[in-house]
Amino acid sequence: MVVGDFPIEVDTLVIGAGPGGYVAAIRAAQTGQKVTIAEKGNLGGVCLNVGCVPSKALIEAAHNFEKAKGDEDMGISSENTTVDFSKVQSWKGGVVQKLTGGVQSLLKGNKVDVVKGEAYFVDQNTVKIMDEKQSQTYKFKDCIIATGSRPIEIPNFKFSERVLDSTGALELKEIPKKLIVIGGGYIGTELGTAYANFDTEVTILEGMDRILNGFEKDLVQPVKKNLKNKGVEVVTNAMAQGVEETEDGVKVTYEVNGEEKTAEADYVLVTVGRKPNTDELGLDEMGMEMDDKGYIQVDKHSRTNFENIYAIGDIVPGPPLAHKASYEGKIAAEVIAGEKAEVDYMAIPLVAFSDPEIASVGYTKETAEEAGYEVKESKFPFQANGRALSLNSTEGFLKLITRKDDGLIIGGHVSGANASDMIAEIGLAIETGMTAEDLSLTIHAHPTLGEVSMEAAEVAMGRPIHTM
Repeated sequence: MVVGDFPIEVDTLVIGAGPGGYVAAIRAAQTGQKVTIAEKGNLGGVCLNVGCVPSKALIEAAHNFEKAKGDEDMGISSENTTVDFSKVQSWKGGVVQKLTGGVQSLLKGNKVDVVKGEAYFVDQNTVKIMDEKQSQTYKFKDCIIATGSRPIEIPNFKFSERVLDSTGALELKEIPKKLIVIGGGYIGTELGTAYANFDTEVTILEGMDRILNGFEKDLVQPVKKNLKNKGVEVVTNAMAQGVEETEDGVKVTYEVNGEEKTAEADYVLVTVGRKPNTDELGLDEMGMEMDDKGYIQVDKHSRTNFENIYAIGDIVPGPPLAHKASYEGKIAAEVIAGEKAEVDYMAIPLVAFSDPEIASVGYTKETAEEAGYEVKESKFPFQANGRALSLNSTEGFLKLITRKDDGLIIGGHVSGANASDMIAEIGLAIETGMTAEDLSLTIHAHPTLGEVSMEAAEVAMGRPIHTM
């Protein structure tokens, strides 16, 4: 112990200032708790700094570049569209700075003490926060662990200047001529699509039999079609074997159906999943209950096997989603404050910012039937929507999952323009117990994409207007 390391006492200590941690800290402070938050990196965590936010900024810039090249169907063309990628990166960095600065102001405004350093648990009520210069002991009544996750590094693909994780792909100094993406999940598909829109020649190698495996097949079909139109080569059932780095590129070896193949590119992006940051906190020594992958086991209140320690976000089972972490953070803070709160994942959406976007919330027809429900699946196509036609974005559809006996909405799935925004209405419908009739009676402005939800509800009721 450093001389003079007298313990600092706090009500609630939050470890990690990502979208789970900083939200938990603010909600805890709002309930009257004395809160300290510890973060070894930048406020905002992976999401704000090197994940959700900058990736969506890059995706939007790529969309703008693609649009600037024109649309022949609309009679618009341009032969001299250019992109200054350094300015794109600078703009993206500005977006990140505004948000991380906002987090700092919010924490300060809610009187949350911010401490820089890494945390290590001594016991159920004590941690040490360490930086390069010193170590400080903190005594807490309650603690919320929100340390997030990091990219998985696969054998024979050690991250380097040419072998990139998602962070590296977001920080490239130039647009690659060729890019190989290992992993066709939402991160690989999103970033692969973004660079394809910047005219990069992209190859996606996916180990399973299809990309975006977390979504239903019919939702993914419009994405696969668009990837093909962009010239993206998607190779499924492909197992990456190794990479040979050269001075100006990479040579990737992979296996498909027992046949070894190779592909060359400027860079290879590895996006095969993430692993929880629970291995350097001293949790094993303390007796924290975790599974064999390092995920902390929690109850419906986000509480671990220690009654005063909670865990949220990417370090607990479930998809690594920023909005899931924020939701769990609020629940944990409210439980600590003595409020009645528990997690309910029914209305948590999944979104892929692909082209077109995909979004899903609640049950699918298959999972609903597995749960014992008799359900109806009702689709409405974007091509029958006036706003989609005027945007020249008619790919995809919205489908509702409703109970047959009463029309209760228990699921919704969108593949199409602005799906990431449209899914919120379906999530609200599920959360508030709306039926298809309730949704159909909600007057939607015309012409908007939101009308697709109303039209799908009318399909569910057997009274559609704009489709047979």
